Amino acid sequence: MENPKIQKFPDYRIASIDICEIGKQKHYVTALIELDVTESKQKIENYHNSRGTKISINAWLISVIACTINKHQTASAFLLGKNKLMIFEKINVSIIVEKDIKGIKVPIPLIIEGANEVSLEGISAQLMEAKNTAFSENDIVLHQKAKQLEKLYFILPGFLRRYFWKFLLKNPPLAYKKMGNVAFTSIGMMGKVNGWFIPISIHPICLGIGSIMKKPSVIDDKIAIREILHVSVLMDHDVIDGAPMARFISHLKDNIENGLNL
Repeated sequence: MENPKIQKFPDYRIASIDICEIGKQKHYVTALIELDVTESKQKIENYHNSRGTKISINAWLISVIACTINKHQTASAFLLGKNKLMIFEKINVSIIVEKDIKGIKVPIPLIIEGANEVSLEGISAQLMEAKNTAFSENDIVLHQKAKQLEKLYFILPGFLRRYFWKFLLKNPPLAYKKMGNVAFTSIGMMGKVNGWFIPISIHPICLGIGSIMKKPSVIDDKIAIREILHVSVLMDHDVIDGAPMARFISHLKDNIENGLNL
């Protein structure tokens, strides 16, 4: 009989499981959208050539998303009690940066603070710095150096760990400080997948960025090959109704397809 390989479960996966468990209880409405980024990709290339500054698609998308949410602030609001919203002026975007720690790919949380006020170059620089900075396995839990109290989290029983996340979400200022008010994940950029993925989140709004695929589209009543970005948008129905959701998504579509901030 073959002996199976046993691999130690990384601590960060414990927190991921807890977040998924809490995230399943949130009242998300999910939109799966296709965005024509053909012209925007060309504008990014022109931006590179004219300014001599290279920016990533993810940095640009974070900028566009933050600026759009800033015009639809209830999209990133936290529920306060039973019938109030807490809205923060700054759009703090949480993104996962994958880093190699002792040969293991580990997702490290990064928060782009005030992304609606930061330049494209500034966002791109933060992403690059986070990617290139060396970390030890004891660094960063919730975007801070690991502390003794935080280390205790991983040895607590499951119901107590999940109580921590419930407590966090019931305290919007603390949640905003620790995790921001917008989640951005771009798994689809790591491989070509012709479709969407639907993340699990605990943020008021979460955007899952898929792959960019070439597809036939109708442009001026003619079929043309265009570059299409797949995006899933999770919005908390407890803080925003359907009509404002639709207006936000429509505005986001226009801004991405028209190359906002480029």
